[in-house]
Amino acid sequence: MAEFNYSARDQQGQSVQGKMEASSESSVADALRQRQLVPVLIEPQAIPGKGLSIELWQGRVTLTELIMFCRQMYALMKAGIPMIRAIEGLALSTHSSRLQQVLSKLGEELEKGRTLSVAMSTHPKVFNRLMISIVHVGENTGRLDEAFQQLTDYFEQEQETRKQIKQATRYPTFVLLALAVAMVILNLLVIPQFASMFARFNAELPWSTQVLLATSSFFQAFWWLLAIATVGGFFLLRYSIETDTGRVRWGRIKLRVPLVGDIIKRATLGRYARSFGLMLKAGVPMTTALSLVAEAVDNAYLGEKIREMRRKIERGESLYRVTAQSGMFTPLVMQMVAVGEETGQMDAMLHEVAGFYEREVAYDLKTLTARIEPILIAIVAGMVLILALGIFTPMWDMLSAYRGSN
Repeated sequence: MAEFNYSARDQQGQSVQGKMEASSESSVADALRQRQLVPVLIEPQAIPGKGLSIELWQGRVTLTELIMFCRQMYALMKAGIPMIRAIEGLALSTHSSRLQQVLSKLGEELEKGRTLSVAMSTHPKVFNRLMISIVHVGENTGRLDEAFQQLTDYFEQEQETRKQIKQATRYPTFVLLALAVAMVILNLLVIPQFASMFARFNAELPWSTQVLLATSSFFQAFWWLLAIATVGGFFLLRYSIETDTGRVRWGRIKLRVPLVGDIIKRATLGRYARSFGLMLKAGVPMTTALSLVAEAVDNAYLGEKIREMRRKIERGESLYRVTAQSGMFTPLVMQMVAVGEETGQMDAMLHEVAGFYEREVAYDLKTLTARIEPILIAIVAGMVLILALGIFTPMWDMLSAYRGSN
């Protein structure tokens, strides 16, 4: 018997929440209906301490490993291999020690009579709620192989998007890091040498040189304070992001960053459309799917908007109307959502919406480097100009004075 958290509504429409021990989610749903309650959300409760040593001391399971796991499970389920035998076979064949231990734990849970989705829920850092829900639907409908095939396609698209983002941001990130290192070396090692030379000649320094010398003196005197402030700011940012309000604020800030904010927004909306369509195609109820998708988008600000959409749908509004009220989508996408709702093919339309956003993101990522390059060149040129004015101008003045005296 496993323990489940449930959310339901009574005959007056009031929300009812609680916990229940049962053999499966369907048993919980049957028990709730006998109480004249309408199930809204049923999810297994993770067992405290299960897999704790694994979570603390082992590395993360990568997205590539999850893709291989889903692909192999699809092939094994389609071939009719028994579940326990399939899991134990994958545990022996995988090269990842972390995934091997997780799969061994899954095999033990299956031998105790638990379903695969319940066993997976005891490892929330490896299998997210979206994946567990898809597997649960596949178990209840007898189409577990199709569930793993859908998960494989979803994770492969997610991996491709991540690769494109990393490729587009690698060059500007390297340039900015190189500029930061160059600034530190100049202020701590190079400029002080020129400062001592100017002091020996007692030369009259222009404003650009005075700014450079003042900046270098500040770096030399308070470098430890700057280091503490940098490290402290980093940990303060991480702490604020861990709070609910901080996550929402950080999600909104990311969408407003020049040049990349719009790309992040469209990539997130593409993830929303693909995961939402995947859930609907698997047979997950719309309100439950929206709750899971709000976590899958990996942006707390947009996730809160999606939860607001779910709350409005629970009050009886249509998906098209709440989507329009969210203000997140373009008119073209809204038209596709309207067609999907009218034809009853919302999952197919959401798949098209995801493709639309992903193509736009792929194009923008290809041109992102070209758009950032002029800005980086302008920054480097500005640094060189300041250094030239600040260092070479007084040297020319001293050289001219020396020649005049002769």
